[in-house]
Amino acid sequence: MKQLLNIQRQFRFTVYALMATTVLSIGAGVYTFVSSLRLVKESRQKIYVLDNGQSLLLALRADISENRSAEARHHVKRFHELFFTLEPDKAYIENNIREALYLADKSAMKQYRTFKENNLYNRVIASDISMTLQSDSISVDFSNYPYRFNYYGKQKIVRKSNTTIRQLITRGQLRNISRTDNNTHGFLIESWMIEDNTDIQTTRRTNF
Repeated sequence: MKQLLNIQRQFRFTVYALMATTVLSIGAGVYTFVSSLRLVKESRQKIYVLDNGQSLLLALRADISENRSAEARHHVKRFHELFFTLEPDKAYIENNIREALYLADKSAMKQYRTFKENNLYNRVIASDISMTLQSDSISVDFSNYPYRFNYYGKQKIVRKSNTTIRQLITRGQLRNISRTDNNTHGFLIESWMIEDNTDIQTTRRTNF
């Protein structure tokens, strides 16, 4: 009888051990499976890029559709900042205009030529004028393509004798193009035009 009880205890121990081993195996399998899925998902968020065949760089890849709206607004903002920020420095002006023209079509070139014909850039240099731009708001309509946008901002024009605040309202549309080093967002501004660029106020500089 005692021997039978020992056999039963050993049998129950063996069963419990097998059950524990099975549960642990299943748990380990589930953990490994979940971890593998997570690693695969993370790996798909990464791109490995060869830099001239020499070094391996790691670049994170984001879902483009999620950031497109923010990219569009930044593209419009960057263009206007480059186009309307002027200092009494010919090289600075030319560099800003060159970078701005990469972001827009011939409509921006047409406006640049108008400013140039009106002697704007020469007057900025000769009179030591500084022009900066503050962006107020940018709206982009993604319901139709090309995407129409409206830009609202203010120019601050500092002359030797006074400071002028000027309203700036423009509109245009955005077309998708390939991303390049000179156009990292992959947008091109088209049919761009200035709707309002009138003075709001002028104050005399106290240090003049």
